Amino acid sequence: MGWWSQQSARYKDLLAEYGAVALGVWLTIFVITLLGFWAAINAGFEFEGTAGTVGKFGAAYGATQLTKPLRIGLTVVLTPIVARLKHRMMGTEPEPAAPEAVPEGAESSE
Repeated sequence: MGWWSQQSARYKDLLAEYGAVALGVWLTIFVITLLGFWAAINAGFEFEGTAGTVGKFGAAYGATQLTKPLRIGLTVVLTPIVARLKHRMMGTEPEPAAPEAVPEGAESSE
């Protein structure tokens, strides 16, 4: 099994394990950020330049897009924590990770 296929398999495992949780975390952070900027603009915070001409929601959306790198990092950090909390609240055990496959041509040390 080549490097690419190993990484692809790992990605699929992570997606299966965290996919729905990561999407939920991402959307929750996005909505909270968007509503926070919208509320700040409604409370009197004013943007100068082009952001001020697109309306309150447009300015809030633009500001939210500027925070995307931070939101991505926050999603990466929070997703495993939220997944553990979800399993704990539902009383289920997370599925154990599949053992790593030994690449072809490599000998097992056992």
